[in-house]
Amino acid sequence: MRLNVVAMAGALALALAGCNGTGESEGGVTAERLLAAAGDNANWLTYGRDYAEQRYSPLDQINTETVGDLGLAWYTDMDTARGQEATPLVIDGQLFVSTAWSKVKAYDATTGAPLWEYDPQVPGETAVKACCDVVNRGLAAWGDMLFLGTLDGRLVALDRETGEEVWSTVTIDQSKPYTITGAPRVIDGMVLIGNGGAEYGVRGYISAYDAETGDMIWRFYTVPGGPDEAATEGPALAAARETWNGEWWQYGGGGTVWDAMAYDPDLDLLYIGVGNGAPWNQAYRSPGGGDNLYLSSIVALRPETGEYVWHYQTTPGDTWDFTATQHIMLADMEIDGEERQVLMQAPKNGFFYVIDRATGELISANNYVPQNWTTGIDMETGRPIEVAAARYDQTGEPFVSTPGAGGGHNWHPMAYHPGEGLVFIPAIEAAFPYFPEANWEPDPNRGFNVGVDQAAGALPADPEIRAASAAATRGALIAWDPVAQEERWRVQYPGPWNGGALATGGGLVFQGTAGGNVAAYSVRDGQELWSFRAQTGVVAPPITYMIDGEQYVAVLAGWGGIWALAPGGILNETSGPVQNISRLLVFKLGATGELPPEPELVRLPLDPPPFTGDANLLQQATYDYGRYCGGCHGDNAVGSTVLPDLRRSAVLQSEDVWQTIVHEGALTQRGMVGFADSLSPERVEAIRQFVIFRANQDKGLEQQGG
Repeated sequence: MRLNVVAMAGALALALAGCNGTGESEGGVTAERLLAAAGDNANWLTYGRDYAEQRYSPLDQINTETVGDLGLAWYTDMDTARGQEATPLVIDGQLFVSTAWSKVKAYDATTGAPLWEYDPQVPGETAVKACCDVVNRGLAAWGDMLFLGTLDGRLVALDRETGEEVWSTVTIDQSKPYTITGAPRVIDGMVLIGNGGAEYGVRGYISAYDAETGDMIWRFYTVPGGPDEAATEGPALAAARETWNGEWWQYGGGGTVWDAMAYDPDLDLLYIGVGNGAPWNQAYRSPGGGDNLYLSSIVALRPETGEYVWHYQTTPGDTWDFTATQHIMLADMEIDGEERQVLMQAPKNGFFYVIDRATGELISANNYVPQNWTTGIDMETGRPIEVAAARYDQTGEPFVSTPGAGGGHNWHPMAYHPGEGLVFIPAIEAAFPYFPEANWEPDPNRGFNVGVDQAAGALPADPEIRAASAAATRGALIAWDPVAQEERWRVQYPGPWNGGALATGGGLVFQGTAGGNVAAYSVRDGQELWSFRAQTGVVAPPITYMIDGEQYVAVLAGWGGIWALAPGGILNETSGPVQNISRLLVFKLGATGELPPEPELVRLPLDPPPFTGDANLLQQATYDYGRYCGGCHGDNAVGSTVLPDLRRSAVLQSEDVWQTIVHEGALTQRGMVGFADSLSPERVEAIRQFVIFRANQDKGLEQQGG
């Protein structure tokens, strides 16, 4: 027998909160309403729908019998053709969504009529600080306000009725490469927000702010600082300091809290997911090893004070970018005849963890995707049993890891169906070659600071190798039994980077796909029962809500994120590129709306000038491209459809124009900064010649192929 005590408690609190279930309520968003969110069918009040982050709605009007009649009720186009990853909020008949570049839009949730919009005017040059696109994952609500984390590190409070800014506070040192892409959470009038930027060299933390004033209440750092901070850091960081070596603080240390949070009101514990080290390569970050707490860990804190309670580290001494920032979910379930309060996570490292959320004790773990970096988890210690060759930081030899830096599961939210006892995981099956970078030096100005040679592991031009890599790189929606720690069923996809999940009382799980569809599957066996052509890759998670007796399903569509920008370009060449058409799609039963005809994806031809560079400089240029350009413009210069594919760009034709843009930063306001602080004009020109070389290489392969 499995119970969903969190949802039962929410239903009771809902009655106390006075929500009438029609999309209207008494007053603003209160502590009572957030505690009741699991039983509030009308609204979607917080990022994961409830504090347990289950993304399960008991709504069942749309079910296995009726879903075939689901149609498009309304849609609206976004004004940012970049990756769309946000979870909308629905509050009292109004829908609020954040978009790329940290913009916010409000609509009537039944008709789609626009109500207001807000643009925080994020400076374009902030884009170069974001490892994984200029995305935003969502909002938080409290009282009559909404809260937004902006890409340039501000926390902004907006009036929910007008969209006017109430207050704004800078949460990071804006001279450093911090960003915010994750959604805030609110607990009892405190707004919680983390940040990103570990790939570029920062120190991670989470902060709490007063919802009314924007004043900071507390801050918890996830890694220790320099020696001068040791005396004031407290016992949690004092203990962590013993697990580090060298001068990690010179590189930032990493450990950014860029996504996952969950809250247990009964235990009064806030759970945060902590990210990777800075740099990735532990040989540089912490020579001599060490667990490097609290990297790649789940940490439990007291939300009122930020006091440390316990932690569980999924990947001690992380050197693979195996973050634990992935979705954290809470549930109560029967395990071995005992009711357990559990926390569940499927982090990047490929293992699904079930943890006692009161104590941090590991209950069980098993790999949910194929993995080769361990022989399993030692259940006595809770530690992975590492394969010696996986430690490229110690061997000095390359290691092709499965999963890779993209993870077996990335940020895309899971969903839980309490009736079936299943967690639905948007899984990734992809390897990554870790080439330790000899004589690595950090660059404080630009480029990845990871200690791994990004160019050395790039896929070559050979179409057979590309095709083989694409065939081995897949995605799946996995229905995972967390008690048995085994897969129940799966929907296999030809590629990764598919959307987050939503489970409902109608026996359905909804998910968007990289291939451009939104689909509904039976929670029992994964049979596809409905599909809608979205015309673009869908990576964001759907939500559902009810107004005036009608159930709606909404999802933000728009291809983007790190997979679309970097490896996705070269791998999608095999199955066809995916275009970005950023839209909000809203469905209900009986609706007959239609999208405009799907536009043809038009790409400029490969028509580069002849290569005139020095072949002896190609090795350095290949490295420079991989470190400074590849994260946005594609692996080995094979670009995506979201940002310019430089092989096809007219800018290649002119050295002067290239220098003006790439070295001097003529397009900084559009997100393309200049690299004068890191690269000489000669190295910038060598990068142009590298792109020309690659464009001619691929043009020749196209011609050979007919």
